[in-house]
This record gives sequence, C-alpha cells and structure tokens, in this order.
Amino acid sequence: MITSDKTMRQIFEDYRRAPKLPAFGMGRRVALLNVDLQRRYTDTATFPTAYEADPEQLALVNELGRTVRGLGMPVVWTYVAYLPGGVDCGWWGVRSTSPLALQNVAHGSPQAEIDARLEVDRDRDLMLHKRMGSAFFETHLPSYLTFNRIDTVIVTGGATSGCVRATVVDAMSHGYRVIVPEECVADREDWAHYASLYDIAVKYGDVVPTLKLLADLGTLATTEASGAR
Repeated sequence: MITSDKTMRQIFEDYRRAPKLPAFGMGRRVALLNVDLQRRYTDTATFPTAYEADPEQLALVNELGRTVRGLGMPVVWTYVAYLPGGVDCGWWGVRSTSPLALQNVAHGSPQAEIDARLEVDRDRDLMLHKRMGSAFFETHLPSYLTFNRIDTVIVTGGATSGCVRATVVDAMSHGYRVIVPEECVADREDWAHYASLYDIAVKYGDVVPTLKLLADLGTLATTEASGAR
C-alpha cells in the first residue's frame, strides 16, 4: 500500500497537474446528469445535511444545462424521496432515527425539492426519482440514454463520495464515457470529496474544470453543425 504525508486535495491536485493516464475524452452525444441537487443537499441556510460547495456550482450547472439543451441533447435531474415512514428506503432507513435521517425525505417535502436557483426546463428535462445511490439503479435511465443515442455522460451534484461516485461507476460500467466538472460536485467532508475526485480521475472518468468542459461542448456544437464525422 502506498502511503503519503499529503492531504487528499494535494494528491488530487498533483495528479491533475501531471496525469499518468490519457483522458477518455468526449464522444458525439452527451447527456447532463445532475445528481440530487435538491434542497436537502444544496440549501445550507436551512438544512444541516447540505454540502458546502463551490460558490459557483449552481450557476455553472445552469450554464452547462443551457449549453447541452442548445445542442439538442438531454438534461436529467435526479432526486431522492421516500414514502411516508421511509418504508421504501431499504437499509438506509435503519441507521438513524433523526428527523433529518434520509428515510424522512418525503415526496413533495422541502428536502426533496430541486433547488429553485437551478434552471429546470419542465417541458424538456427528465425528472428522475431514485431511491438508492446510483442514478442507474432501478430507474429507466439506461433505456432513456440509449434512446437518445448518448455516448458521454456529464455528472454533477452530490455527494462526490456517495451518489455521484456511484453514478459515475455505473455509467462507465454501462459503456459510457464519463466527465465530471470539478466545480459542479460537492461533499460534506473535504477529504472525501478529493479522494473521490482522485479515484474517478484514475479509474472511471475525466475530472475537468467546468470552463474547459464548456469550451469542449462549444467545439462539439461546431462539429455537429458542420456534420463532421
């Protein structure tokens, strides 16, 4: 086992400056998959369960959404919510009796609401209810992506070490290229966030600055407009 005296943030930043593996890159058809950007995890003024994120996180997610929609490609929003009493929460529902425990996130509750600062197109975007970590687990996301001929999934949201990482691993396992815009994911603990970004970058996908991703999407738009193959 390799050991280090550096923090996980330093280890991730060292890798980002000098990656040891080539990037997976972007394909021809992308989907933006926003994982659990609901008030339980974004509204730090109301909920202690929320994550301290990059201050530009939601604005950058909005810009990515506008860009992907402009390409005529899909935007997906997942959210977690349960039946009264959390009877469909599974093992997550037995670990805590706190009023803020996950099983108490009920459909229609403030905790389940997508953050109002986010630009959701209710006529075009897919709102995807999930119960477990990965957005792929027991949802129709795989068939939706197949129908839209998607080869690349952009993943935002939280937590980096939880539902984002689970979604990234499943996306790669389903045969998709994966891109994580660094400023658009968040976690409760600093070390878990950077450990997961490092793990994703080394194994499962590309972790890139959001501005670079937006520039790459601009190039994709030019390619699509020219009909290049």
